[in-house]
Amino acid sequence: MAIRYWLGVAQRDNVQRGVAMGFAQAGYRLRTTLEGMRESDGVVYYSPKTAVEGELLREFTAIGFVAEGNAYEFRSPETPSGTYVPWRRRIDYDTDAVSTSIRPLLNVLEFTRSDPDWGYQLRRGLLEISRHDYDLIRRQMRRM
Repeated sequence: MAIRYWLGVAQRDNVQRGVAMGFAQAGYRLRTTLEGMRESDGVVYYSPKTAVEGELLREFTAIGFVAEGNAYEFRSPETPSGTYVPWRRRIDYDTDAVSTSIRPLLNVLEFTRSDPDWGYQLRRGLLEISRHDYDLIRRQMRRM
């Protein structure tokens, strides 16, 4: 099966927590997308803001590959019944990658270059992107 590439959208503080713990997280409505990911698929996170009530950021904030294992529901012992229960997938993040602005890439990324309303599609929270876009973002995040 061919490797696929995914773009997750989350505030930077949530992404950093996921990187530290080695997972990608999504709500129930994205469960099937997480389950459809395969080992070695590429994952990159875009963060529009630093936090829910934070400052605008508009940066790619993490990148890596799906690790071995399946998607799983995360319910801690402290989770009250009837509350938000996310789904997770293990990710091997590139810890040498640095955050990079989306602005210089807008005219070259396939998912943004011909769409003035490119941000609208990000509302889905998790979408498939091309290998071209993933590789371009990865090169930008590896610049030192």
